[in-house]
Amino acid sequence: MNNTHYLSTRHALLASALCFANTLFAAAPDMHAHKLETTPVIDGIVVGDEAWSGATPATGFQQVQPNDGQPSSQETEVYIGYSDTSLYIGVVAHDDNPAGIIVTDSRRDSNLQDTDAFLVIIDGLLDRQNGFMFGTNAAGIEYDAQITKEGSGDFGSGGGAFNLNWDSSWTVKSKIGDHGWSAEFEIPFRTLRYGSGDVQDWGINFRRNIRRNNEVAYWSPLDRNRSLQRVSEAGTLKGIEPPAQRNLQFTPYVLSSVRRGGGLTDTETDSDVGFDAKYSVTPSLTLDLTYNTDFAQVEADEQQLNLDRFALFFPEKRPFFLENAGQFGVGNGGEVELFFSRRIGISDEGAVIPVDGGARLSGKVGERTNVGLLYMSTDSVAGFAPGNNFAVARVSQELSNRSSIGAIYVGRDGDGSFLTPESDDYNRSYAVDGTWGIGDNVLLKAWAAKSDTPGLTGDDNAYSVSADYNTSTWSTALSVTEVGEDFNPEVGFLSRTDYRKISGRVLRRVRPADTWGLLELRPHISYTGYWKPDGFQESGFLHIDNHFEFRTGTELHTGVNFTKAGVIDAFEIVDGVTVQPGTYDHGEVQIVYFTNQSKPVSFNLRTTVGGRFGGDRVSLRPTIRYRIGETFRSELTYVYNDFDLPVPNGDFTANLARLRLSYSFTPSMQLQALIQYNENADTVGTNVRFSWLRNANSGLYLVYNEVDERFDGAPSTGREFILKYSHIFDLLN
Repeated sequence: MNNTHYLSTRHALLASALCFANTLFAAAPDMHAHKLETTPVIDGIVVGDEAWSGATPATGFQQVQPNDGQPSSQETEVYIGYSDTSLYIGVVAHDDNPAGIIVTDSRRDSNLQDTDAFLVIIDGLLDRQNGFMFGTNAAGIEYDAQITKEGSGDFGSGGGAFNLNWDSSWTVKSKIGDHGWSAEFEIPFRTLRYGSGDVQDWGINFRRNIRRNNEVAYWSPLDRNRSLQRVSEAGTLKGIEPPAQRNLQFTPYVLSSVRRGGGLTDTETDSDVGFDAKYSVTPSLTLDLTYNTDFAQVEADEQQLNLDRFALFFPEKRPFFLENAGQFGVGNGGEVELFFSRRIGISDEGAVIPVDGGARLSGKVGERTNVGLLYMSTDSVAGFAPGNNFAVARVSQELSNRSSIGAIYVGRDGDGSFLTPESDDYNRSYAVDGTWGIGDNVLLKAWAAKSDTPGLTGDDNAYSVSADYNTSTWSTALSVTEVGEDFNPEVGFLSRTDYRKISGRVLRRVRPADTWGLLELRPHISYTGYWKPDGFQESGFLHIDNHFEFRTGTELHTGVNFTKAGVIDAFEIVDGVTVQPGTYDHGEVQIVYFTNQSKPVSFNLRTTVGGRFGGDRVSLRPTIRYRIGETFRSELTYVYNDFDLPVPNGDFTANLARLRLSYSFTPSMQLQALIQYNENADTVGTNVRFSWLRNANSGLYLVYNEVDERFDGAPSTGREFILKYSHIFDLLN
């Protein structure tokens, strides 16, 4: 054997072993904030800027992919300084191949997974559970989010809350150069939440993506099953001296609209004014006020096809309700939630109900007590909706190691215009909840709830208990949920009622040697079952799958499902087609494939073929994306369902098409369009929005909405044009 080769191999193995040992036993890193003598010009140029000359950068990023535990392939330097009013972050993302930097989007809050990017999470209260995330790419986009209870997963939501729709006032600029790319952030202290004291320590961590290598690296090392949201394993920013929080913002808006068609006999014009206000009671407790609230600038909902017996879940998009939304979250997301803000100001059919105004007090009292108080009032609409007052009170106490205990109250008081007697127009819900972290990998969660509704005096309770075990190689979960027949949280969300649910999952993560370009294999099996109290099984879903993730970012998922549907009452799946009572057992195959999403042209396909309700179903969901640089993006999705059921007219299709278009003139000026066709409803919906933002989500909006419907073959078209302008006034700065 060649001695030189032997020694080289031995040294490489030793270096890998030492790196693994350091990862296993090393404490989270720390860095010191630098008091800036002069503030930097926010132009994205860090190298050579004298403002950063006295700061010591954080370095030593470590990969979680593709080479877990190894140093990042490119050096990253992060400088942190502060002035009397703002926190400044300077990033130098060195790259020995600047031409290989990938920039896929310049829209605010666009996905940073498929682009070269830098992100930071800041835990100003040092509670190791909550924080704010800021990010950008080489195009200088503004990406921000609010993290509650560490969220769950990358850019997703789960056990905690990842609130991407949280928007705040801050500035970032990026620049590509011979050294790679760099960025400068200016984050006003009023944007953040932090404790008291002249000199403070904050939790902090950084993430860098190098997309051409499909590389993800962190400053404070994480296991590959973690994400930047893992605040409990962040590093520490020491010696920062923030000012006493002084924040009073007033954001008025003016709006003008023109409507025609859609049931109107004449053209209807309208104008309106309103405002939002924000006041920092303490550095960690914020009061928000809103009057004559309007959300005309919010993007239209994505249409969905309901081909089953259960309620569909549509996510909240309205900014006022999204800030600090995680503090009010109790229940199982998308299935049973004690508080669901879309019950305020939106009917079950999606129509807008005027919001008179309201108030929210949210944040921390002391070091570990979270509070949330919300009051909202909606107007009555003759023949359509009563006037309502809504009240939510939430408190939770944070404990060590990701643990907490809390309670929530949710109430609705109506004006009685739709009920007799009027005194019965109310609803109450109560719950207690808790989490218990055991070590680094185990999390137990539980909640128990009760509702109070006039006329429903039976089983009005619900509860859930779950356990999760999650390491870099294994992920397992087990949960039990039960919802009583008369449990009725009217200001919450229930996908179904009167059931007991048991679910479990076992997943293995395998990082093979570089074979066929594979990065990771994820074989897994899961089961979810729903039973009625008498033992009748209403649903069953056994899923056996394996995910093949390649180093290029391409993925292939191959699975088989065994399903059970117990139909108690006949229901109409589409107009004219009725599924009869009975128990239907079926099998189906499932394939999911998507290409490298960072390429100018990318594609993904979800296919399910098998039995359904005693017949056959073929379901296809292809999506194709095309972009030009980081300015123009398009996405076309087609949802195709072909059923052949053993009932009259059981051979039918149910299809939905969705086209998204966007063009970014600058990161703060965008034109976006969402066009949807629903075959079942025979409806075409168009939502076009031009936005020119000044701060956060304030600025100028021009919105055009059009809905083309057919009623018994008679076409009806409704059109609406909206002009809205809002501006944030900082009254104490």
